[in-house]
Order: sequence, then structure tokens, then C-alpha cells
Amino acid sequence: MKKILVVNPKGGSGKSTLATNLASYYALWNVPVALCDLDPQQSSLEWLKQRPENLNPIIGVEGTPGRFSVPGEVQRAVVDAPARTTQAQMQRLFEQCDEVIIPVLPSPIDIRAAGHFVGELLLDNMLKKSRTGLVANRVREHTLIYSNLEAFLNKLRIPLITHLRDTQNYIRAAERGYGIFEMPPYLVDRDVDNWRPLIQWVEKDHKA
Repeated sequence: MKKILVVNPKGGSGKSTLATNLASYYALWNVPVALCDLDPQQSSLEWLKQRPENLNPIIGVEGTPGRFSVPGEVQRAVVDAPARTTQAQMQRLFEQCDEVIIPVLPSPIDIRAAGHFVGELLLDNMLKKSRTGLVANRVREHTLIYSNLEAFLNKLRIPLITHLRDTQNYIRAAERGYGIFEMPPYLVDRDVDNWRPLIQWVEKDHKA
């Protein structure tokens, strides 16, 4: 089983969007997948309630900030971390998961918060516990703020995997309990292209 943690201590970074869409990717390809929601707001599990029965299933798991349990038949577990966690809880999550994805928004506040968070991870040696990567989220290409975000993220000691564009497609999908991969291709071709580097990164040298 591979466990993938989506985390950023700052709220509103798009963790649930990444987690639900990643889970839907595995469901589309008939990979037994669990969506573990550790956030008190339960945004990921609320999305799962909207999911139509005709789509491939995703197992919903409700957890606490530092703990979750996944059924044995699951091959991929996507973990939506809460915005606020203690140092001990964060340590436990990093120890439990194989890979960590940190979404970052293109705003000065989010950029600074990401820098502080990565600094804390380095200070606590948590980057040695799990393979960790960054995703620039909700970006508008060819803008100054995106250029600033990309330049900043490339300076950190964590790889910048990909960027996901700012589009209504994610909102449309979320309203229906869909993932971006389950939308009509003519609507989401660009978005699926943005996801390919992330899927390849997550699945590199995977262990069943």
C-alpha cells in the first residue's frame, strides 16, 4: 500500500482539491483507493457524499489529526491533513506516509507561509521520513505573481513537481463529486496535462 499525504498548515491552500482529484484518478483506473480525511471540516468526505453511484468507488476514512486506519484491501491511500496540527501529530503523519505533497498558492502570504513550513520540516528532519514535493496551485500562467512563486519554490530544498491552473473546472467537478479526470476530455485536457508530472512523481518506484 502506498500512502500519500497532502498537507499545508495554512488553510485554503487547496489540499482537499488535490486529495479528492488524486483519489478519483486511482478510482478511474480501478485501483482500490481510500480518501482519508483528517480535517475537522471534512471537506473531502463531503465531496465523497456527492459522488454518483455509477462512478468507481472510493473508500472514505475519517481520522484524527495524527491518526488514521486504512482497510487492508486498499492499494492507495490519499490523506487530507488538517490545517492545524501539533509537531508530534505532523511527525506521526510523515512517518506513516510514503510521499508528501505540499500545495502552495501564488500569493505573498501563502509564499511566506510555505517558506516557514518547509523551514520547520528541515529543522525537524522530517524531510528524511517521506519523499516530499511541492505543487503550485491555482496559478494563472504568464503572470508576475506566478513567476515569483515559481522562482521562490525552485529555491527550496524540495522539488517543484507541477502547477495546477486556476480554472472553474475544479469547482464544477467538486460540485458533482467528480474528479478532473472524470470530466469530459474536451473540457479538461489542459488540466489533465498539468496532472501528469504529479502522477508520475507519486508513482515513481512505487511499492504495492
